[in-house]
Amino acid sequence: MTARRQWVFNQDSGGKVIPEKVKQAVQKRVNYVAEKDFKGRYNRLEIRFRGQFCYIDAYTEPQITENWPPPDWSETKEEYLERMRNTPVHLCRLRYFGDDRWGFAFYAYSSEKYELSMYSDGQFSGTPEEAFVTSAMLYLND
Repeated sequence: MTARRQWVFNQDSGGKVIPEKVKQAVQKRVNYVAEKDFKGRYNRLEIRFRGQFCYIDAYTEPQITENWPPPDWSETKEEYLERMRNTPVHLCRLRYFGDDRWGFAFYAYSSEKYELSMYSDGQFSGTPEEAFVTSAMLYLND
């Protein structure tokens, strides 16, 4: 007898192209939560879409000490600040499955890749707001 194949849902593959109406709603929803709960922890958010993915990045004010930069540094303090202000903090990538079901991946700086993650309730799918809050709590420190 041959083994019967079963289809298994995989949060780390597939997805649906995100409709324009959903993109606009996600931007409003995430920006609302960001402004309400994380105001002052970032200068601006960038929410972008590509196919089935939504990427959320934040731009922050760099933290430097009084003695920065060292004398042998290749750029001035102003150049360094400008470069760092324009370097995004990659928060997360969402994968759209329809009906407000989104997979969630953290950006792992150690591998420079997005890695499949669970939401705080232990599920592999949730809302864009939940993914943003989870990521922002990790990456947008006071």
